[in-house]
Amino acid sequence: MVGKRDRVVLATKFFFPMGANPWDRGGGRRHIMDAVEASLRRLDTDYLDLYQIHSWDPHAPLEETLQTLDDLVRSGKVRYIGCSNYAAWQLARAVGVSEVRRLSRYESVQPRYNLLFRNIERELLPLCEYDNIAVIPYNPLAGGMLTGKHRGADAPDSEGRFGLGTAAERYRDRYWSDDKFAAVEALAGLADEAGLSMATMAVAWTMANPAITAPIVGASKPGQLADSIAAATTALDGDLYDRLNEITAAYRAVDVER
Repeated sequence: MVGKRDRVVLATKFFFPMGANPWDRGGGRRHIMDAVEASLRRLDTDYLDLYQIHSWDPHAPLEETLQTLDDLVRSGKVRYIGCSNYAAWQLARAVGVSEVRRLSRYESVQPRYNLLFRNIERELLPLCEYDNIAVIPYNPLAGGMLTGKHRGADAPDSEGRFGLGTAAERYRDRYWSDDKFAAVEALAGLADEAGLSMATMAVAWTMANPAITAPIVGASKPGQLADSIAAATTALDGDLYDRLNEITAAYRAVDVER
């Protein structure tokens, strides 16, 4: 396919129901194979650069999931495999099974990570540094909270992630609380002192962790990307970095569910 490899193609296999049949979901072999073929057709490509399992599936044997992914790598339809939303013990288990069975291993993990959700620092990030696993975190702006556009629990929450269909309730559960609004106010003050936008500061903080490969940023409007992109060339000085960590220390206490 001439000209169709001038881009990096990433696909993620979601565990939400993808059809009417009971096997149209999860980490079983049939669904993974069907999902990859569907992705190849939709993306009009002959292979995927990175294919990620969206979350841990307690109903599918881990060995079956990993063997299926290994078969896809060996067939050339997938170059590398990864996972998303895995706890540290789940990723460690998967890497161990791959090593023992000599299967392709997860080369990346995609966790939630930002100044208001730092639990992965305790176990997941050290594991990834030790085993050289790429970390490509999502939600570095906490659904827009770390841009400063939501200020106070009585602020309108109809915009962005907090008013987006079925995801809205999940995002409000994650971030819409008095303690997080208080943290955002304190962070806004530091951003003003540093002459940075809150978004640039928040993404730069994420990138400053040596375990992070690259954060995943998104925007509903093209203009919103400018501040996030600026973080790539913004180095936080040591004092600012320490103060950011101090203000948000409570959000790295323990590992919790997504």
